[in-house]
This record gives sequence, structure tokens and C-alpha cells, in this order.
Amino acid sequence: MNGKIIKVSGPLIVAEGMQDVKMYDVVRVSEHKLIGEVIELRGDKASIQVYEETSMLGPGEEVFSTNAPLSVELGPGLIEGIFDGIQRPLNELTKKSGDRIGRGIEVSPLDHSKKWAFKATKRAGDTVVGGDILGVVQENEIIEHRVMVPPALSGKIANINSGDFTVDEVIAEIEDKKSGKKVPVTMLQKWPVRKGRPYKQKLSPSTPLVTGQRVIDTLFPVAKGGVAAVPGPFGSGKTVVQHQIAKWADADIIVYIGCGERGNEMTDVLNEFPHLHDPKTGYPIMKRTVLIANTSDMPVAAREASIYTGITIAEYFRDMGYSVAIMADSTSRWAEALREMSGRLEEMPGEEGYPAYLSSRLAEFYERAGIVELMGSDKRVGAVTAIGAVSPPGGDMSEPVSQATLRIVKVFWGLSSSLAYKRHFPAIDWLTSYSLYADKLADWYSDNIGAEFNGYKRDAMRILQNEAELDEIVRLVGVDALSSRDRMTMEAAKAIREDYLHQNAFHEVDTYTSLNKQNKMLKLIIDYYKLSLAALEKSVSLDDILNIPVREKMGRSKYIPEENIAELDEIYKDMKAQIGALNAKDAF
Repeated sequence: MNGKIIKVSGPLIVAEGMQDVKMYDVVRVSEHKLIGEVIELRGDKASIQVYEETSMLGPGEEVFSTNAPLSVELGPGLIEGIFDGIQRPLNELTKKSGDRIGRGIEVSPLDHSKKWAFKATKRAGDTVVGGDILGVVQENEIIEHRVMVPPALSGKIANINSGDFTVDEVIAEIEDKKSGKKVPVTMLQKWPVRKGRPYKQKLSPSTPLVTGQRVIDTLFPVAKGGVAAVPGPFGSGKTVVQHQIAKWADADIIVYIGCGERGNEMTDVLNEFPHLHDPKTGYPIMKRTVLIANTSDMPVAAREASIYTGITIAEYFRDMGYSVAIMADSTSRWAEALREMSGRLEEMPGEEGYPAYLSSRLAEFYERAGIVELMGSDKRVGAVTAIGAVSPPGGDMSEPVSQATLRIVKVFWGLSSSLAYKRHFPAIDWLTSYSLYADKLADWYSDNIGAEFNGYKRDAMRILQNEAELDEIVRLVGVDALSSRDRMTMEAAKAIREDYLHQNAFHEVDTYTSLNKQNKMLKLIIDYYKLSLAALEKSVSLDDILNIPVREKMGRSKYIPEENIAELDEIYKDMKAQIGALNAKDAF
């Protein structure tokens, strides 16, 4: 049954004669077949958010129901894909409509004509349950796409074949345990984006997501399966932080969502990723990335859909047993879209005009992250780590989106405009940021990096906090009022800030630092501080300590390539020897 438009208000239309549709059903609007989604039902009237430009629409035009919710296609061909907010491939859209996306264009998210080499890992007669892996497709040089039994299906495999198949061709038949009927299985699954994919149980995160960013890995780590927020004012480097994590994090798969961000920033991502080489695999990072681009000039309603599209794709790869990192840049733009649609629906506004359900929608998104025991016969684990950027207007962290996000996430990387103004990047403020995973991850760091690393981290944080207190005194009465010990603390804090926490995202060596190198660099600074304090106790001059020749090498240690990491041990030996020489000199 078709409805008729009775009202058009920007991306929101109201249609009557829609008594047979359900909430969140997808509809096609007018003869242009614009894609829309039902977001409110009142009697036979439906409010529909349209994911395309609604200019030239008017009352009386028809609305066609598809009787299906907004869903994504999941199967081989996702990796290296660049999609819009409703999973239309941008490359195909460009071929059909040129530089500007035309209206009502229908394009399949995946290539239904391409044949993939499917290699069965199960045999006829095997009993399988939802989530079991039937076989694999080598999607590209590094990603093995694992074809799974649909979650609701279980039974005995009647037949299964290896060979070249399209995503629509039947690769196996499973005799359903409930009905006894043979159910054909293809490599393609469709899944509604607003519904989380099932799993057996959520586990407690215990392994860090190593990002290669020193301030994150050392002071404010995020766990695999954890959730983090990167709030900060305009120009403080949120997008670059997310780009760095997307480039270097030790996740198997990256899903990057540009949600309402500026087009030039998405262009940078699209241009960079195919040329950036992954240190783990040696191939371009794009080989393990899915990009979803919904820029600020695209229809506002599609911003919400882009977030759900991204997290559903992330869950699909999690179900294969992969560790997935999803970047949402930014959730503030998504919240603004919610506010606009809520206003057009004439709902009662909450704080600052945002809808009353803002917190619950944010929680729904972040709760779909986690490390989980997967469906299936075998015990397997997968993880989705969610990192959302927040763009508070004017850097005001008391605004509703920031506050709602902070109540949900466990890692807060607070970006500071004053640090950004001083050209200190990443501009993560060590005095306001926190990680609630730090204690849980301490055992992992001890076992895998070194027993002393946790102690160095605590020492570094204490020195930085002491510096903040001493800074107040220096501003009031000057640095000369400080004791030699306090001045040494100030120097050590400066070394931690400038030589360790400051990291150049665009330097070929400094852009990424392994945990082993981080440990050696931090050991160098902290032990220099401790040995210097001991020397001061023996009346060695502070100027002599600060002017030892090795300090220049210490300051440039972050530019030592990973393959030459042994040089840090030599610098450490020189530092100990030179401070030892000062002690010996003073003894005479």
C-alpha cells in the first residue's frame, strides 16, 4: 500500500495512508525513489527522515514502503570500500552521477557480479550452529574473510562446495534443526543497522589497544574492546589523533566514519590511507580499512545512519574473530542531526535543544563496543573498540553531548586549546585526561613490556603533577625561589613534555613508537631524574647535571628508528656514566 505526502519540512516529510508500515521501515519517496526511514507513527500518518535532498518535493506525491528496516550488506568486498552513510559505494555513485551525488540513485553496496574464491573448511555431514565458520575467502593480501553460518541457523550441512562464487550464489545447504528443511546459504548476509549482532557473553577487557602514540599508550591507555572519547575545541587536533590511531593501532580491521565532518578532512583520509604503509603487514593501511564518508554538506539525516552502518560492519568483522577499531568523527555532528530532526518532529526539547533521548542514543552506540565470546561451536573471541570525537562548541565541556559521553566512556583524552596554541601535539592534557583501564592493564604491561614500566608511568605522572603545583609558585615569585630539587623536577617535567609526550604525526620516525621503545625512552628520562636527585644530595651542582653532554642525545632519542633501538641503551649507559663522573668529581 502506498502513502501520500502531506507535509515537507527539510529532511522530514509526513505521509498519510501509512498504517501498514512499522517503525524504522525503509520507504521510497516520490517518483525519484528517495531513500527514507520511518521515525514516528501517529495513526495512519508516518514521519519519515529522508537520507537525500528533498528540494522540489511537495504534498500529494507517493511514498512506497519496502516493509524492511534499514540494513547493510555484509560479505566479501567490504574491505577497502568507501561508502556513504547508508552504505552506497561512493565510487559507483561517482560513475552514475559525477562529482555531486544524484537523487534516488540505487547502487548495491557490494559487487554482486564479482566471483570470489571460496574455500570450504567444513564438510557435508558436519553439525554447525550460528556463527560457525563455513569457509574462507582471501579478500585481499592480508584479510581473510570468514564466511559464517547466519546467527539464527543451526543444523547439519547437507552439502557444501569450494570454488568461485558471487555473493548471491549458494555455497552450502544446511538442514535446519527446527524445521528440518534445507536452507540455502550464500556469502551475503543482510543485517538491520539498529540491532546489535548477537554474541555469547561480554568479557572484561585486559589487553591494551597499542596505538604507537606515547601519551596514549603510556599515560591513558584504551583496552581492546574499550570505549574512548576525544573531546576538544576547534583546531586542537581531534581528527589528527583519530587519524593516527586509525593508521597505527594494532587492530586487525579499521572502520573510519566521517560523520558530518568537513569534506577536506575526509579527502585527506581518502588520499592518505591508500599510500600509508602498515608497519605490521608492509601493505597500505587501506587493505584493512572500511571508510564511511558522510560529510557536512551531505543530507543531515544520514549522519545518524552512518554511525549505525559503521558499528554494524565492525560487529560483522568482530564475529569473524578479529579485533576491530571504529573511529566516529564526530559524535557531536550526529547529535546535532538528532537535534534538528527532533525539532522538526516538534518533540519536547531537552537541555540546549537536544532531544531527551540523547544520552540513551549515545549509550546504544558505545554499548555495542566490547570484547566478547563469539557465537559458534568453538570458543573464539572478537573485539570492537570504539573511539568517538566530540566537538563541544567553543570548547565548553559542560555542554550536553560531552557530559553524556563522559558518563559512558572509560577513557577521556581531553584536548587542550592552550597546548595546541603552544604547538604541543597531540594536545592531550595530562592533568584532565584519565583512563579507567590503566589498573586492569597493569599486569599485561608487566608481563609483556617489563615489570618496571608501570612504575615509570606513575613516576612520570607524579612529576607532571608536581610541575603544575610548582608552576604556580614560579608565576608568583620566579624560578629562582625554587630549591635545586624543585628546579630539577621542573627540568624533568619539561623533558617528559617535550622529549616524550610531544609527538610529530608527520615525521616518518616519530609518528609511531613501539611499546618497547616507549619503555626505554621513559626509563632514560625517569632514571636521569632519580640519579640527578641523588647527585644533588651529594652537593653536585644543578648546572653541571643539566649540562652533561648526553642530554642532547636524550632529547633527540624519539627520532631513533625502531630498527636502531639499541642506541637507546648506549645513551642510557652514557647518561649513567656522566652523572657518575660528576659524583666522583665532587667526592674530591
